[in-house]
Amino acid sequence: MPSQPTRAQVAALVDHTLLRPEATAADVVALVAEAADLGVYAVCVSPSMVPIAAQAGATRIAAVVGFPSGKHLSAVKAHEAALAVASGASEIDMVIDVGAALADDLDAVRADIAGVRVAVPAAVLKVIVESAVLVSRAGDQKLAQVCRAAEDAGADFVKTSTGFHPAGGASVRAVALMAATVGGRLGVKASGGIRTAAEAVAMLEAGATRLGLSGTRAVLDGLR
Repeated sequence: MPSQPTRAQVAALVDHTLLRPEATAADVVALVAEAADLGVYAVCVSPSMVPIAAQAGATRIAAVVGFPSGKHLSAVKAHEAALAVASGASEIDMVIDVGAALADDLDAVRADIAGVRVAVPAAVLKVIVESAVLVSRAGDQKLAQVCRAAEDAGADFVKTSTGFHPAGGASVRAVALMAATVGGRLGVKASGGIRTAAEAVAMLEAGATRLGLSGTRAVLDGLR
């Protein structure tokens, strides 16, 4: 990605996102229409909203799983992912059990991810690691360990954040560490708190290959 990407180049890397609990069917229909207008890569919605996005004509749909806590049973995450794909999603953004990661139970983290991988073998699987929590509580090495566990379990992407955790969202430092850890073998999705064009470009320069944005138009309006 060049240091000064165009509006179209950035749009082509964006998951245009609506995950607010109060979102309505009409909001999702509007999201899909705006996504088409902006030329983004995909829309990202809650599992119950996938059929609505599909009916509205979304060309590519990502659904979140185990969202936002990650504390769901692995079997529930797997089933939720399978239902989302059956409803029209082609990408799954799942949340790990952050507590298991912090407790050094990386086997549980791997098994959790692998269960979803098996349930949706053809979907793009993005693993939300809550990078701000891992780094603030356990340091950079913990974030790297979790990224490697995601790779071992068959993930296609590692993703910074849900955007709902009080510890914070994406940071340039976390994205750079994640990109260095997965070494181009996996994608890196920066998501959570990216509100300006400058922030989006900084994430891409740090190694992000996808962006999760809810204020997509405002970000893109800051680009040529």
